[in-house]
Amino acid sequence: VTCKMAEEGDIEDVLGQEERQRTQIVPKRLRTAEEVPAGDNIPATERVFIRTWGCSHNNSDSEYMAGLLAASGYLVTSKADEADVWILNSCTVKTPSEDNFMNAIKEAHTLGKHVVVAGCVPQAQPRDARFSNFSIVGVQQIDRVAEVVEETLKGTVVHLLDHKSEHGRKSGGAPLNLPKIRKNKFIEIVPINTGCLNSCTYCKTKHARGTLGSYPVEEIVQRIQTVIAEGVVEIWMTSEDTGAYGRDIDTALPAMLRAVVDVLPEGTMLRLGMTNPPYIREHLEAVAEILRHPRVYSFLHIPIQSAADEVLAAMRREYTQADFRFIVDYLRAHVPGITIATDIIAGFPGETDEDFAETVRLVNDYKFPSLFINQFYARPGTPAALMPRVPAAIAKQRTRELSALFRSYSPYDDRVGRVYRVLVTEVAADGTHYVGHTKAYEQVLVPLRDDLLGRMVDVRVTSVGKFHMTAKIISDPLPAPVPLVATTRTTSRSAATKTPAAPHAAAAAATTCCSSEPSPTVPSEPAPSPLLLGGVVVLAAAVLAWRRWARS
Repeated sequence: VTCKMAEEGDIEDVLGQEERQRTQIVPKRLRTAEEVPAGDNIPATERVFIRTWGCSHNNSDSEYMAGLLAASGYLVTSKADEADVWILNSCTVKTPSEDNFMNAIKEAHTLGKHVVVAGCVPQAQPRDARFSNFSIVGVQQIDRVAEVVEETLKGTVVHLLDHKSEHGRKSGGAPLNLPKIRKNKFIEIVPINTGCLNSCTYCKTKHARGTLGSYPVEEIVQRIQTVIAEGVVEIWMTSEDTGAYGRDIDTALPAMLRAVVDVLPEGTMLRLGMTNPPYIREHLEAVAEILRHPRVYSFLHIPIQSAADEVLAAMRREYTQADFRFIVDYLRAHVPGITIATDIIAGFPGETDEDFAETVRLVNDYKFPSLFINQFYARPGTPAALMPRVPAAIAKQRTRELSALFRSYSPYDDRVGRVYRVLVTEVAADGTHYVGHTKAYEQVLVPLRDDLLGRMVDVRVTSVGKFHMTAKIISDPLPAPVPLVATTRTTSRSAATKTPAAPHAAAAAATTCCSSEPSPTVPSEPAPSPLLLGGVVVLAAAVLAWRRWARS
């Protein structure tokens, strides 16, 4: 990290439980390690439960918060009923996920739990009365989560909502080298930027994540080197718009990706995040070259939302159907076997039958193997919420029609007997298979075997389904990756740290939002294993030193 990004005075307000009046506060001075007697201010007994909704960016935030809490001595647990504090990390993309989040707040309150709300819902609506009695940790303040939990346990309500800045402009957020508890020890989610440059009329996420803020190339590369040295084999880049990366810091996506692939050793894979069409088009040739790289998945998630140009204009998407077709056609022509996923919103205000027919034709033409279909939800405070609505019955019917079309074709019908090399990273939901991915990020189920997780292996397809292939193993697994550059871990796990043995502490639950990186189509869960702490947890003195740095 080149700059210290935490700023004093960024606690927006503190609300005492009894007086209920806003008071500006200044963060208290942290004592030095020498000033802290053994055991003083180390929580050790308080348990924290974290629940997450939404995209991979949100999941990464939760993993960081879990790591920071464990590093501060809290017990991070996957058992909600045993926790003293619930951290609820929200998604604002769709109404159902926000409703689910609000129901979880009510449940926690009913059970007498301390509550900290996080994520895009409170960030986008900071003065919402629904959150006035609960602590809030903003999307760019996750590095302060331990302080928020500490104050919350004392009965104080703390709101941290400011965006971080470096050299007078918005930054990517909390440093990437913070401790983390990964949901899957083989997969690291790396935020490359936050926010975007668009102004989509239906989007509430922009209200939360704001305008574009990119992480420096060196910080991203250093994080990837570090986690590979810790045993990570699959990197997911995440952001609100991958294609826009770097436009705010005088660089561009291809330069960053080339720097990253240079440090990826044999046996590791990189997955690019969601990208909107406008900014990826200017980098098509370079992106195609990178997607052909043997250690990069030939996969890209490019939401179109509608194939009707008038609807796209009403959405302010800044591209046409022809632009989208050009991008997809180019990538299919220049990246052999590429998988392209897309999103569609059915029933956007003003969508006519003819507009919807255009979208149906597009899906028929391309038969996307991954298609995320969402009925339009009017999000409060967005321009689209004020537009004349398509009747709900029609929007539902269009959603059903698209879903039926998607179910009507099978992308893997011709794959039986084919041989693929897959990277195996997790246990399938059925508990009897591992999940691996081909170069095109297609899911392949393989038999359970002790030496497969985190390794590449050759397989032959024996059967196929709508969303996956099943295969038998035909080779020994390749050797585990060897880092190309020796690195020093930013943090290390202390044997004295009190953390639970449960494997899923960082994110107890998640749902997929409509314009974010897709989750695996076959429901899966990480392999049972001890908590991988990705460089969690440091000795108490080191933790306090880091917290002094964050305050400085």
